[in-house]
Amino acid sequence: MSQQPPDRSTASPPARPDASMSLLTNVMDHSLDDGYAEATAKRKADGSAAMPRTLKAKLGLAACLVLAALVVTLGAAEARVSAPVLAKEREELIERIDTETSAADKLESQVDKARDDVGERQRKALEKHGGDQGQLVALLSGATAVKGPGVKLVVDDAKGTDQGGGGPRETTGFTDTGRVRDRDMQRVVNGLWQSGAEAVSINGQRLTALSAIRAAGDAILVDNKPLVPPYTVLAVGDGKRLSTAFEDSADGQYLRALKDTFDIRTNMSVQDEVRLPAAPSLIVRTAEPKAADTGSGAADTGKGTS
Repeated sequence: MSQQPPDRSTASPPARPDASMSLLTNVMDHSLDDGYAEATAKRKADGSAAMPRTLKAKLGLAACLVLAALVVTLGAAEARVSAPVLAKEREELIERIDTETSAADKLESQVDKARDDVGERQRKALEKHGGDQGQLVALLSGATAVKGPGVKLVVDDAKGTDQGGGGPRETTGFTDTGRVRDRDMQRVVNGLWQSGAEAVSINGQRLTALSAIRAAGDAILVDNKPLVPPYTVLAVGDGKRLSTAFEDSADGQYLRALKDTFDIRTNMSVQDEVRLPAAPSLIVRTAEPKAADTGSGAADTGKGTS
């Protein structure tokens, strides 16, 4: 009976765990480039990579080391000497800043107190000389705080300010058309007045017939006071009628166009009660007829101020 020869085939070696990472394995095994390795071996063979053997070379190396140590030592000593001086100057600067800040705060408090005193005297004078209509005149001129039903209009910049295209502001030259401008707030306020608002304020700043809305750079100023968006406009009046009249007006359509074209955010709501502060300062002007000057022959214009 024939006997089968034994199976001499050997099992294949197990696969390496890092077989799938051949690139990383090659980098780890050959961390030094072959050209660098060859140059290093060549320098070792001719002796150029060894320490200097001549006395002159050794003295030069020692001098370089001493010079480097001297530079480091001098730098550390200078830093240690100048550190207390810098710390003292920093403390003096901080103390000076605190002193000047306190002085500015004190002056600002005095200015606010004087402004309140002047405003109170103006309001009393207005009520005194207004006769039976003194209270109405004070209300219309912004000399007194008011409350009552009205509307609340919030206007805010667009989320993305890099807008483009046409629209109601395409000829103004604004590069950032997604931001609310002083011109926009002027139209909003004028539209509310025209729609029947009895009193208007922006971000707590009461507006009067003499108030000015201007721009200083990218900031909007109301009576020379900067405002920060979002701009909250409160108006006293018949809420529903005021809201409807404003939305149907040309200025309301202008605001809607800004929202549709430049994504400027707006929100108007009818309020049961809004509170508006008194104007911080007033300028009262009265007109009196001017007497005719018969000697000069000038015509009587009937205009004058006091």
